[in-house]
Amino acid sequence: MKTAHLIKSASSYKSVYKTTINQSIVDTFLLQCQNFKQFNQIICQMIVTGFIKDAYAASRILNFSTGQSSFINLHYSRKIFDHIESSNGFIYNTMMRAYLQTNHPKETVFLYELMLNNKHNVYPDSYTYPLLIQACIARCSILEGKEVHNHVVKMGFDSDVYVRNNLINMYSVCGDMVDARKVFDENPVRDSVTWNSILAGYVQMGNVEEAKLIFDQMPEKNIIASNSMIVLFGRCGRVPEAYQLFINMKEKDLVSWTALISCYEQSGMHQQALTLFIEMNGIGIKTDEVAVISVLSACTQSSVMSTGASIHGLILTRGTASYVNIQNALIHMYSTWGDISAAEKLFNSSTHLDIISWNSMITCYSKSGSLDKAREVFDKMSERDVVSWSALISGHSQVGLFDETLTLFHEMMVHGTVKPDETILVSVVSACTQLAALDQGQWVHTYIKKNNLEVNFILGTTLIDMYMKLGCVESANEVFNNMEKKGVSSWNAMILGLAMNGEVEKSLEMFSQMERFGVVPNEITFVAVLGGCRHMGLVEKGRHYFDCMINIHKIEPNIKHYGCMVDLLGRAGFLEEAEKLIDSMPMAPDVATWGALLGACKKHGAIEMGKRVGLKLIQLQPDHDGFHVLLSNIYASEGSWDYVSDIRELMIQQGVDKMPGCSVIEENGVVHEFLVGDKTHPRIREIVETLDIISGEVKMVGCSSDTNEVSFDINEKEFFNVCM
Repeated sequence: MKTAHLIKSASSYKSVYKTTINQSIVDTFLLQCQNFKQFNQIICQMIVTGFIKDAYAASRILNFSTGQSSFINLHYSRKIFDHIESSNGFIYNTMMRAYLQTNHPKETVFLYELMLNNKHNVYPDSYTYPLLIQACIARCSILEGKEVHNHVVKMGFDSDVYVRNNLINMYSVCGDMVDARKVFDENPVRDSVTWNSILAGYVQMGNVEEAKLIFDQMPEKNIIASNSMIVLFGRCGRVPEAYQLFINMKEKDLVSWTALISCYEQSGMHQQALTLFIEMNGIGIKTDEVAVISVLSACTQSSVMSTGASIHGLILTRGTASYVNIQNALIHMYSTWGDISAAEKLFNSSTHLDIISWNSMITCYSKSGSLDKAREVFDKMSERDVVSWSALISGHSQVGLFDETLTLFHEMMVHGTVKPDETILVSVVSACTQLAALDQGQWVHTYIKKNNLEVNFILGTTLIDMYMKLGCVESANEVFNNMEKKGVSSWNAMILGLAMNGEVEKSLEMFSQMERFGVVPNEITFVAVLGGCRHMGLVEKGRHYFDCMINIHKIEPNIKHYGCMVDLLGRAGFLEEAEKLIDSMPMAPDVATWGALLGACKKHGAIEMGKRVGLKLIQLQPDHDGFHVLLSNIYASEGSWDYVSDIRELMIQQGVDKMPGCSVIEENGVVHEFLVGDKTHPRIREIVETLDIISGEVKMVGCSSDTNEVSFDINEKEFFNVCM
């Protein structure tokens, strides 16, 4: 018996020794493994010797293939996992972690389900559930997360602080701060990660008060927590609290400085951001990419060119000029300053460009009016996003190239890879408004509705403006009524649009409704209201609203308000009151205000005042053809043909040409433009023949031409021939 026992013990010792030796050999081979061929030889040897059945050896192989090598793909690792016969919790966790780290969280969850149903009595442990919880975060699945939470409780891991910390983090990231706080409050053991996790949740939600309560209760306010609070204070505009916390920190790291610099920059305190950055460099703290980008943004917004150039020099000395985000910030800074050559130099010399770099240059050229260069950069892009198209389309719209704006929009839609955003749609609708292209504007509106795109107050206001200017009042009303959020500009567009279309009473009722809804009117609102009164000659109401603007709403009238009142009074024949109002203006009246009075003088036959005002206008703006013509007409109305000739001679001497009249009409989506005397239209013969017929019919019903507006001494027949 004793001999047999000794033999058995010796055999067991030999087996353990052999296993230990084999495990050591595997570790040695894996350390020396440099490529997939060598790894495959190790696997084959383990299969031949049967050593692959050893759980430890198998776990070492799987751990190497999923985490320590760069030449083994995940699919091959999964094959190894599937062939392991003696699996355990470590092996499952290893494979689950591999899926999670390679952005396959769904497979992590699937492996957990496989673990629960395996035949080898493998069970999850305290390392399994954090992996699962992180997979739920990656999938943004709060429902799966709650199921995992239930499993945690059921399997008895709810007291594990590491698991609980992950649960708090999951609920926080998914925005469920109620359950996050519940897990936190029920946690019997709280470490620094526990406190940081719940604090990070409140910071993410922007809940300053709850975050402050947690922060104040923390037994140890570590740097991570303090930095998070500085970020939160900065995001909420509570700069003094951020600064005070920064000052009170016993220890500060790079993130602390960067957080406060970003806080200043976000709050528009650009000088403070620059001062702190200089102080940071002065005490030898090495700046990071975030700090540099923040301070470059501060330089851009404050137009501190010398400081911006100095920071650019610092970037060059620190060797970070090749960082693509820093390059983009520099390009944006120089292009905002109008230094196109510096932006070009950065762009052309860079070897690391991303789509933001290309978009920045398109925006740079577009804002400077160099649209040919913007298009050249655009055409060279291998990939374009919505910002690329938006920069180019908006650039053309902003300089008045409305035909080209619509052409680019059609090109984008035909291309089909990018859907228009709000900025593009606003530019396109504005172009349709300027071109009176109602059909195309309606098509854009239909596209917005069909694709369930959000109509915010900017896009909604632009649509209202288009419909009002093109006479579609009902469509404008529909857009306005369907807007969930209405800005003051939306109300202004309705008030002005209704007045423009002759519905002044509705316009003024809209203003009253605006006040009832608690929307505070601004300067533009009263321009619209006074404009409505002007259109309908409502002098008393105009005086009332002008007085309300000053005395009730405490809005100082600007030159447009005075212009509206002068025009309103002048049209109604209150010429002396209009002139007195001009004399009382706290600012110098512009030519539009004097022009309104001049037009009123012509209308009401106030020749002497008209001549005085007309001569003043010609002195103020000698190149304005309209004022010369209007004064000429005033002289013509009293038969002073010599003065008419003098003005005509003055126009010739000063090189003033009367701008030809222009009209625009849209037919079947095509915009037609007509100028006086222009006979280049392909259907001009049909147009002239139709005009002859209309003119004949007008004469037959007894209408005659008004020669009072003619600036030369000609009769009606001559006038008719000139017009034709």
